[in-house]
Amino acid sequence: MSELRKTLFNRIDGKLLLLYFALVTIGILAIFSVEHRSTDTQLIMMNKSYMRQVIWLGYSLFIGLLIILTESKFFSSFAFLIYTVGIFILIVTIFAGVDVKGSRSWLGVGSFRFQPGEVAKIFTSLALAKFFSLNETNFKKLKDRMIAAGIALTPAVLILLQKETGLALVYFSFFLVMFREGLPSAILIIGFAAIALVLTTLLIDRVTLAILITGFSVLVGFMIRTTLRRRISARVILVSAWLFSILFSQVAVPFAFKNVLQKHQIERIYSMIGIDVPDEYNKALAPGEERKEHTNSSEYNVLQSKIAIGSGGLTGKGYLNGTSTKNQFVPEQNTDFIFCAIGEQFGFAGSALLIALYVTLMLRIIYLGERQRSVFTRVYAYCVACILFFHFAVNISMTIGLAPVIGITLPFISYGGSSLLSFSVLIFILVRLDADRQVMIK
Repeated sequence: MSELRKTLFNRIDGKLLLLYFALVTIGILAIFSVEHRSTDTQLIMMNKSYMRQVIWLGYSLFIGLLIILTESKFFSSFAFLIYTVGIFILIVTIFAGVDVKGSRSWLGVGSFRFQPGEVAKIFTSLALAKFFSLNETNFKKLKDRMIAAGIALTPAVLILLQKETGLALVYFSFFLVMFREGLPSAILIIGFAAIALVLTTLLIDRVTLAILITGFSVLVGFMIRTTLRRRISARVILVSAWLFSILFSQVAVPFAFKNVLQKHQIERIYSMIGIDVPDEYNKALAPGEERKEHTNSSEYNVLQSKIAIGSGGLTGKGYLNGTSTKNQFVPEQNTDFIFCAIGEQFGFAGSALLIALYVTLMLRIIYLGERQRSVFTRVYAYCVACILFFHFAVNISMTIGLAPVIGITLPFISYGGSSLLSFSVLIFILVRLDADRQVMIK
């Protein structure tokens, strides 16, 4: 009861906020280093991205203060309503969205624009946490597992319809939350097996692939049967794994590459694995579309990013002394490729420190989740941690060529008002819920 006697601001987790402010500060300094030129006559220039980021930080802190002053039960009581409104906004965006680089994922009024798909991560986390906290929810039942998957993937489908593939993939991170809440590891095995099948399908001809799939399905089937404690016949598992593998690799993957993925997305995937796009997946240019120059391709971006990071060496070239950064060799450097600016200026040591900050932040969030009495707050904390992990892991992997370039921002670091605001709100809601950790929030 002593916790409850403390004032609200005394119950706030200062360590989490300190990590948040450290990353946001690094982000603004990194964006400044990308845009600063020796010819700039003054520090404060409102047409620069770093100043717009500062303004968005101001908005974020103001909203964060409002969240802190809000009763914690509000987020649980209105979680489903907020989710419903968010889904409606995503549907509206499909038809009324502003076209930005081929994606209709933005809504705008005048010069103001925001990306509903970024904000959707907040209401999806709240809705998922609310569902798990319901007394009638039994996650051991298939029906409840399907409902949870539907809550997580409905926004992803709508965002895919907006042609924003990278952002849609973030929503698969919610399956890690479900795993924490009791989702069988067999589901994760199938997911990782599907990823392995996609890469194998792209690298190996179909005849050889069919042979390998037979052995592969035996391995996966054995792993699944082991996780299910032999409650299903080995023959059923083996045949199911084989049929899934054949249909997925021979039918689903070719169909997706020919009819679903766009040309630039296919190029990014093949660029990641280091081979040319096969003729069967080479799509003709649309009428009036100009062929992009090599310097605008994702392959060029990743190459320049690797050069910038590698040139930083152990300790880097020093702040504002990055050659690639100053000369803008890496396109989208203040957004998707912001990490290479840090790698070039601060080297391996600075990059390792940044990664350590992220890891510490995620571990802190998990710690907060595990100390909760409330299922709602625990699940929400894991949602925040998994979203951050996906963004962090994929973005850094993109910049060093270990993942395709899919437009995933680096949390708190990359330039972008919608991104900064959504991550800030995620953190501040968790801070507010944790302040009432002795209360059973339903």
